[in-house]
Amino acid sequence: MASRQFEPPSGTRDFLAGALRTREHVFARIRDVFERYGFEPLQTPAFERLETLTGKYGDEGDKLIFKILRRGEHEATGEADLALRYDMTVPLARVVANHGSRLPSPYKRYAMGPVWRADRPGKGRFREFAQCDVDVVGSASPLADAEVVCALTDALDAVGVRGYRVLVNSRRALSGLLEVYGVPAELGGGVLITLDKLDKLAPEQVAAELVEARSLASGIAEALVGDLTAADAVERMRTVLEDSEAGRAGLAEIGRLLRFASPKVGAERIAFTPSLVRGLDYYTGVIFEVVAEGMPGSIASGGRYDGLISALGGPDVPACGGSLGVERIIGLLGDGEGGAHRLDVAVTVIAEDAASEVMGFAARLRDAGLRTEVYLGGSRKLAKQLKWAADRGARFALIYGASDREAGAVTVRDMDSGEQAQVAVDGLEAYLSERRAAFHSAR
Repeated sequence: MASRQFEPPSGTRDFLAGALRTREHVFARIRDVFERYGFEPLQTPAFERLETLTGKYGDEGDKLIFKILRRGEHEATGEADLALRYDMTVPLARVVANHGSRLPSPYKRYAMGPVWRADRPGKGRFREFAQCDVDVVGSASPLADAEVVCALTDALDAVGVRGYRVLVNSRRALSGLLEVYGVPAELGGGVLITLDKLDKLAPEQVAAELVEARSLASGIAEALVGDLTAADAVERMRTVLEDSEAGRAGLAEIGRLLRFASPKVGAERIAFTPSLVRGLDYYTGVIFEVVAEGMPGSIASGGRYDGLISALGGPDVPACGGSLGVERIIGLLGDGEGGAHRLDVAVTVIAEDAASEVMGFAARLRDAGLRTEVYLGGSRKLAKQLKWAADRGARFALIYGASDREAGAVTVRDMDSGEQAQVAVDGLEAYLSERRAAFHSAR
């Protein structure tokens, strides 16, 4: 058994070439979609001031923040002053608060990179993972909410995710529901955090937690959970919220999002889902999650968070956004991109005195856009070098022996068929470029 000192920390991973190429392929497809929607890139530091992050995610979220202890002369205090970023949304709010006058309005941005959670690792759940976010700051229009949802689902389509569904609800509707059920305002935040567990725990477990941890009366807890999880939950919600101003406003914004996003997303793939809560404290309006068969939890999520930027001391501007969970998306796709990255040309080195010429061939092929490697091993046996070329997945191998040198040519071996052709040195780039193009067009 290998020593644990060589394993990455729990909840993190090493990405070797095949996995990394798959990830880069997914990122490139997502970035292309975001750019086509007019979102601009933004990059923020991997860590933020601790006070910037705390108090924005709710009690449960704050427990998952990776804190960084003070350094230098303050190290002995054991106190933290920095933290790894928990998501891309709070850093965006800080940027808007800091650079607001320099940003366009509305400001449409996307961000892609790692975030960190001090969570318990599990299937599709890591402590370090990548997120791809889109946000619109400065627009209260329901079209902004719809555009975020459409951009995220377009990105899922672009990377090849199938069979997903978009679940929609509203924090206003949920606030109205708590009001109708007589839940005290001071208990509302905690009640929503517990209700957010309906996708992980059995209804009776959630009801029990509402009573034991949130001090809710058992009758109210059971009725609330029962209405949210019933087969006719949508009809119950609409009926219950008729007498709540906040509830009616929430139902109206849900209806607008469904109406505006359905033509692009597909009416069969997006629906009002009363049991959807989203436990983060900063949401103020419509909320959504995207779920897919074969992956527990959501693969994308988001909503409207109109008060977050002002809470950080910035302007009181409306905002909405969403995030793609790249790790879970890749978990659904599997590792299917490795074959698209085979080596174009493997260059053998049969004789030391021809090494400079061989290096020249490789340089010319790279300049022509061909992915080319030169054999760096110690053996001069052709069979061993051809095995190396095969192991590297090379499409072609170059052989430059004494007879080739005399003829001013290079032997090109097709590694799939084993066929060989002697090609003039000055025509090498054109020949291999043409062969590669023919190979790819035939696939």
